[in-house]
Amino acid sequence: MSQQERTSKKIGSLKTGRWRPSANVVMTVAVLAVAAVIIGGAILFGGKHNSSASHSDSVDPAILRRPDSNTLNEKPRDEASNTTAVKKVTLVEFLDFQCPACAAYYDNVTRKLEQDYSDRVTFVTRNFPLDVHPLAMLAARSAEAAALQGKYPQMYHALYNNYRSWALNSGAGNVSSDQQRASKLFDSYAQQIGLNLERFHRDMSSTQVQQRIERDRADGKTAGVASTPTLFVDGTKFDPSGNSFADVNRELRKVLDKELAK
Repeated sequence: MSQQERTSKKIGSLKTGRWRPSANVVMTVAVLAVAAVIIGGAILFGGKHNSSASHSDSVDPAILRRPDSNTLNEKPRDEASNTTAVKKVTLVEFLDFQCPACAAYYDNVTRKLEQDYSDRVTFVTRNFPLDVHPLAMLAARSAEAAALQGKYPQMYHALYNNYRSWALNSGAGNVSSDQQRASKLFDSYAQQIGLNLERFHRDMSSTQVQQRIERDRADGKTAGVASTPTLFVDGTKFDPSGNSFADVNRELRKVLDKELAK
């Protein structure tokens, strides 16, 4: 029996199509992540992890963030001064847009963090679509196509804010493989955020967009990413020990505050 088959069997009735296990705490919440997205509430993690990153968890920042990597809150480069506003701390997230745990993490942790730390922390997102999620690559291409029109943050938020509409099967908790439905919804998000739809379609199918996604995935593998979401704070992997998203939220804020105080 393959690893994916063993994992799917363990999950049972939720049928999230889970991925390979990892030391990252998010992997332990996969079983309940879909329920978190659908009905909310407290999430219990399946196990404890060491919250202090070891030296081996430190990664070259140049691998984690490329000069043209997508950010959620950094202003475009000022052409007059050829500079950007420098924030003290960088939080990098490797994500899969159809990953139930990523969506639950967004709902319970990162969305509010982005608001509360927008003036002090640069939020960088990297693509790490997993083959087990049928619409993950399509969603990543839509986000990258939006980025080419300067609307990456808007598409990022649209994909997660409407997660249940495109990523899950109607009336069920398992992930969807309906590309036609997802494509129509992505078009509607593109129109809502003011994209040129013809260019959006062209960019989604372009080699340029696919190469960006593959580069992100390659960088993630180099950094030791094996599951999503995986986060790094100033080059150090965030590996919390909490048993709920509230715990993890507190731990991540503590790490960010510590880095900001340096």
